[in-house]
Amino acid sequence: MVNTVPPTPQDAERAFRPDQAPRLTLNELAGRLAEHGITPRLRGDGGTVVQGVCLDSRAVLAGDLYAAVPGARSHGADYCTAAANSGAGAILADESGEERAAATGLPVLVVDSVRASVGPVAAILYGSEEPGLGLIGVTGTNGKTTTTYFITSLLRALGQRTGLIGTIEILADGTRIPSVLTTPEAPQLHALLARMRAAGVDTVAMEVSSHSIDYERVGGMAFGVAGFTNLTQDHLDLHGSMEAYFEAKSRLFAAERSARAVITVDDAWGRRMARSSTAEVSTLRTVPRDGAGADEQLPGRAWSVQGIAQHGLGHEFEIHGPDGERLRAHTGLPGLFNVSNAALALLMVHVAGIALEDLQRVLDASDPLTVAVPGRMQVICDSPAAVVDFAHNSDALERAIEGVRGQHPDSRVIVVFGATGDRDATKRPTMGAVAARHADVVIITDDDPHNEEAGGIRRDVLTGALEAIEAEGLGSQAAEIFPRADAIVAAVAMARAGDTILVAGRGHEVWQEVNGVNVALDDRVELRQALLAAGHSPRPAEDGSTDSAANG
Repeated sequence: MVNTVPPTPQDAERAFRPDQAPRLTLNELAGRLAEHGITPRLRGDGGTVVQGVCLDSRAVLAGDLYAAVPGARSHGADYCTAAANSGAGAILADESGEERAAATGLPVLVVDSVRASVGPVAAILYGSEEPGLGLIGVTGTNGKTTTTYFITSLLRALGQRTGLIGTIEILADGTRIPSVLTTPEAPQLHALLARMRAAGVDTVAMEVSSHSIDYERVGGMAFGVAGFTNLTQDHLDLHGSMEAYFEAKSRLFAAERSARAVITVDDAWGRRMARSSTAEVSTLRTVPRDGAGADEQLPGRAWSVQGIAQHGLGHEFEIHGPDGERLRAHTGLPGLFNVSNAALALLMVHVAGIALEDLQRVLDASDPLTVAVPGRMQVICDSPAAVVDFAHNSDALERAIEGVRGQHPDSRVIVVFGATGDRDATKRPTMGAVAARHADVVIITDDDPHNEEAGGIRRDVLTGALEAIEAEGLGSQAAEIFPRADAIVAAVAMARAGDTILVAGRGHEVWQEVNGVNVALDDRVELRQALLAAGHSPRPAEDGSTDSAANG
C-alpha cells in the first residue's frame, strides 16, 4: 500500500493557522521588531498588511509575508516569484536576496538574517508573545516524547486544558493536527500557539529537538520551564561532534529563552548542562548511569529519585527535595528510564507553579503517569512478552533491552531492529554491538533506508554485532532477516514461553520510506498479526481495531 494522496503544501499549512488571521502593517511590524534587537530596512509600501508568515513558497497563503531563507543548495529568494504568484503580500529577505525579492514588485523587509528574524516576526504577528499561555519545552536525545505525554497527562488530571507539540502528534485541547517534524518551523509554531490560545489552552508541552534549536525553529519563543533528559550519540550527521550537539541543546537553557530549567544530572553531560545554564536551575538525579558526580556541587535546587521498587510492568518511586519535600509516584510503563521520564515530568510541572500537595492529590486519585504513549515501550502481548519501542540509537536500544529484561530476568530477549539510511552511519556498528551484548537473539533488518542501499545498512549493523560476539565471547546470536515483516514473523516463531520480543527503531511510525516511496508498515500491526498467526493472544489494538495503520 502506497500513500498516493498527500495533502498539498497549502492544505498542510492551513492546518497550523488560527481561524482568525492576524493583520499587521509592515510599518507596525518593523517598529515592533526593534524590541527584539532587529532593525529591518523597509523597501516599498509600509502600509501593506500581512496576515501570516511562511518559509515555503509552495505553501504561501494569500496575504502572507514570504520569508526567503538561504539554504544549503539554493536561496529562498529564488522562489520569490512563485511566492508572489501564490498570493504573498510582502517578502522578508537578507541583502543577498533583496534584489530578487524586489523584482516581484512586492514590498520587502530587509534584515541581516532571515532565519534569525523569522521567529520574532511570527511571534509579533500571531501574538504569541502575549502572557497567559504557559509553554514547557523538553529536550534531550531520548525520552522527549514520553516526558511531554506525562506532562500533558498530569496537567489534564489537574484540570488544565493542554496543548501538545511533538513527534507523534500535535494536539490543541484534543484537536489533532498532523505532525511532520519533531518541531515545526518557527512560523508554524507561533501560528499553533495562537490557535491553542484561541481554543482556551492553558499550557503547551513541546518537544524541542537540536535541529529546531540550530535552525532557529524556536526563535521568538519564551519557555516558562525547559527540561533536559539526557545526551547520547545521535544526529552527528548534522552536528558533527558531541560537543556541537551539546552546544545546540544548551542554547535552550539560556535565561533569554527559558525562565526556569529542570536538568537530569544522571551523567556528565547533564551535570555540565546544569553548570552552563543561565536559567533558574533545578537538578534531578534519577537513575545514575556513570556512577560519578554524586558529591559534585551543582547550581540550583537539587532533587533526587529514591525508593524505586518494581510494581507490575512499571515502578513505584519517590522524589525527594532539598528541603525535605517528598512526592510518592508510580508509572506503569516498563523500564527504569521511564522512571526518569516520569520524575522529570513531575518536577517540571511543579517548577511551572503546581504545588506538591496538588500533584500528590492527583497521583493518589488516578494514575496519570501510566498514560499510553504510542510506540514507546508499547506492550503488544503478555505471553510471550512483546514490546514495540522507538529506540533508534545505541543508548536508547540498551535502555529498552534492559527495560524488557527487567520484567522477565530469566527469559531470553529477542530484539528486532535496523538503522536508518541517510543518517549518522557511525552509530550502526555500535548499535549492533549493544544489541549483541544485551540481548540473547539479535535479528537485524531494515528500518527506513530512505535513499540508501538497504543491504549496506544491514551489513554495517551486523558487522558490529558479530565483531562484539567474537571479541567479547558473548553467548548471543545474530542474524540478518529482511524484509522487516519477515523478521518480525521469525522472532515470533522462535519465541518460547516466557521469552520477550522487542521490536525497536520505528515505534509509532506507519510508513517505511524506500527510495522516496512511503510503504505502509506498522511494527505494532505486524507484530500483532504474527502473534495471532502463531496462536498467541496479543492485547487488542488501542483503537479497538486490528490495523492501526489504517488510522495513521
